[in-house]
Amino acid sequence: MPSPVAAGGAAVRFAIVASTTSLAKRLLLGRPFRSDKLQHTLLPKRIALPVFASDALSSVAYAPDEILLTLSIAGAGAFWISPWITLAVAVVMVTVVASYRQNVHAYPSGGGDYEVATVNLGPRAGLGVGSALLVDYILTVAVSTSAGVNNLGSVVPFVAEHKVAFAIGAIALLTALNLRGLRESGTAFAVPTYAFIIVIVGMILVGLFRVFVLGDNLLAPSAGLVITAEEDHLTSFGFAYLLLRTFSSGCAALTGVEAISNGVPAFKPPKSRNAATTLMLLGGLSIIMLVGIVLLARATKLQYVEDPSLQIVSGPANYVQKTVTTQLAETIFGPGSILLYVVGAVTALILFLAANTAFNGFPVLGSILAQDRYLPRQLHTRGDRLAFSNGIIFLAIAAMVLVVAFQAETTRLIQLYIVGVFVSFTLSQGGMIRHWNRLLRTQRDPERRHRMIRSRAINAFGMGLTGAVLIIVLITKFLLGAWIAIAAMIVIYGLMLAIRKHYTRVSQELQPTDERPVLPSRNHAVVLVSKVHMPTLRAVAYAQATRPDTLTAVTVNVDDKDTRQIQEEWERRQIPVPLTVVDSPYREITGPIIDFVKGVRRGSPRDVVTVFVPEYVVGRWWENLLHNQSALRIKGRLLFEPGVMVTSVPWQLRSSQDRDLDRFDQSLTRVPARGPRVRPPAEPTPPADDTSEARS
Repeated sequence: MPSPVAAGGAAVRFAIVASTTSLAKRLLLGRPFRSDKLQHTLLPKRIALPVFASDALSSVAYAPDEILLTLSIAGAGAFWISPWITLAVAVVMVTVVASYRQNVHAYPSGGGDYEVATVNLGPRAGLGVGSALLVDYILTVAVSTSAGVNNLGSVVPFVAEHKVAFAIGAIALLTALNLRGLRESGTAFAVPTYAFIIVIVGMILVGLFRVFVLGDNLLAPSAGLVITAEEDHLTSFGFAYLLLRTFSSGCAALTGVEAISNGVPAFKPPKSRNAATTLMLLGGLSIIMLVGIVLLARATKLQYVEDPSLQIVSGPANYVQKTVTTQLAETIFGPGSILLYVVGAVTALILFLAANTAFNGFPVLGSILAQDRYLPRQLHTRGDRLAFSNGIIFLAIAAMVLVVAFQAETTRLIQLYIVGVFVSFTLSQGGMIRHWNRLLRTQRDPERRHRMIRSRAINAFGMGLTGAVLIIVLITKFLLGAWIAIAAMIVIYGLMLAIRKHYTRVSQELQPTDERPVLPSRNHAVVLVSKVHMPTLRAVAYAQATRPDTLTAVTVNVDDKDTRQIQEEWERRQIPVPLTVVDSPYREITGPIIDFVKGVRRGSPRDVVTVFVPEYVVGRWWENLLHNQSALRIKGRLLFEPGVMVTSVPWQLRSSQDRDLDRFDQSLTRVPARGPRVRPPAEPTPPADDTSEARS
């Protein structure tokens, strides 16, 4: 096929060759986005709801389980309290949603709780919120995927047998979807999230209609079980403690609410209004589904215990305890019904996708912390698809470690959960109170003051309630595993302080002074020689072109025969640069060269030594293992010497020329070249019997 011809008659070449790594990256992540396309990744409310609210919505799939299994410690007679516990959780949900609606209007920049606490309570409080949220985001991924595997395992036994592998696979898939970019991941999650809402709300309506309207006597598969209490004789104090522990477990339904305040910049304008509306939808749907599931569980006499092998004393042989939603679906739609499998599938899927809330919140928070120099700066940069790729990858790895460590057991992981989120809830609401107090001191408009006073009252009530819940969580869950999350927060807090201290120290050291820089008195050039070949000759020629005050070539004598050959070839070519031979009795190269360079500079502290290091440039990864190792060691050591400059003098092998052409072709994937290109003529091939760095 003839080549296309441009208007001027020159051939136009389109690249069709890409490296294997680049091709795989494009297949997984898609084409890179230009920075000016960031505006097109903003989300409307219908997409933002599944993106940012899937965690809070999906918690209705395991929060009822945690409420019932905690109550089972006191026996089946304690299940009657579950609706009242759920009502208390709903009150906290309403309060938190109302409080965060004030947050998103006051701080729409995306800093969320971290920004609120930092601005109003100080950097240390903000850092405490940041460390708490980072831990909570990691736990969100681990808990959601583990709960999803458990729900799917209730329908498909094979999944239950390999739940750790399935959980890790789900995290890997979520990572790939989020690396493709925010809008595409939101679109991918919208359908299953809305399917979950429709299926669960539909199941609740059908169940309540059959029980309270048609009068059907629906009994869950676990209704006929005879269970025993783990604690037969609870005192009044012990029973009260159990209720508090049940309430704290049910408050897992509130996780994920704060993600919307962190994701306000991802909303389409008007950002604050759309975020506040999404928050209200999240709260309403979560309360409806949570209360509906618990009411149905009581109506069908459903039982769910912490340890089936010990607590179930009478029931079917080989009884396998299924999750609450699976039992309700089987009761309402019938065993083996297609709707049973639909409920199981969408519940498992939404739990997998609930981790997406963390995948959207964690990278944004990490970027803000990195911008404030509390985390490595790599977390602040966006990837090819305008997503914070480094934060996404870090979150995935941390969550995988937790899944493996706790064997994807939701009940074990849930004990570490919600501590961080209630720390951030409480500090954030305290910060909002100070925010409104500050504005009220200067605001004179009566209508605006009235709105501010109302908002302050909402945040004050929210701080009091979430603070009380935090105390309950710490008391009831500390010894059950919450101490691990607290320890992780302390470690991350200290680490971020250390990172900030490092960046501050480096910035101070690099700050320009008013003094004019003192020019070096002399420049001594040193060329490292391993053989007399083309790379060495190029390095000598370049060193001469810099016009140093003194110029010396240096070789290390580790083999007398090789050293004599170098000296003879040096004299035969009449190279006009003196060659110095440094002895090395122990056949070591780096040390003698460092000592020689130090000796050159020792005469005057204002002298500068420039070391020219000839290096091969190779095109294949395995060639790097065969060349340049001594050069890397020498350069790495010389970088620590004051007054020493290191200059690499490259010599491109043929393989590197091919590699360079391929890389240039990749940049032309979508843009035609301006004219024909031909391969540059190859330079004389150097001897291939040794590397071009100092001899090893």
